[in-house]
Amino acid sequence: MKLSGGVEWALHCCVVLTAASEPVPAARLAALHDVSPSYLAKQLQALSRAGLVHAVQGKTGGYALTRPAAEITLLDVVRAVDGASPAFICTEIRQRGPLATPPEQCVKQCPVARAMGAADAAWRASLDGVTIADLAASVEADSGPDALPAVGAWLNGA
Repeated sequence: MKLSGGVEWALHCCVVLTAASEPVPAARLAALHDVSPSYLAKQLQALSRAGLVHAVQGKTGGYALTRPAAEITLLDVVRAVDGASPAFICTEIRQRGPLATPPEQCVKQCPVARAMGAADAAWRASLDGVTIADLAASVEADSGPDALPAVGAWLNGA
């Protein structure tokens, strides 16, 4: 499965937003990750449309998670940024060519479509089983208990 770079950026933003005590401007998130502010803004807009973050207007505005990080899954973020379409779309190739299977004989999905559908379902179930809170806990385990608080302080201008 190939995901857009926007998914990575959106996931990182969601993780670091868990450490922020106030809304974080998109420009500040872009500076933290050294990424394009305009491209990151598109990802944040996608997260906002999906109800995962909300934008706060005004001088102290920015983005914040809309619900606890334990209630936002990786699948939620993937769907927000890349959409909900399955990775594999069957085109019924078995019904083409000189030895085509007649449509009336195609009462079940072909083995290729079944296998790809099962793989997609497993992949989505795996993403649905990991939350932003899980990722934040992994950051703490990998980088130490001060890593995210330091990011939060930097994001909030301290």
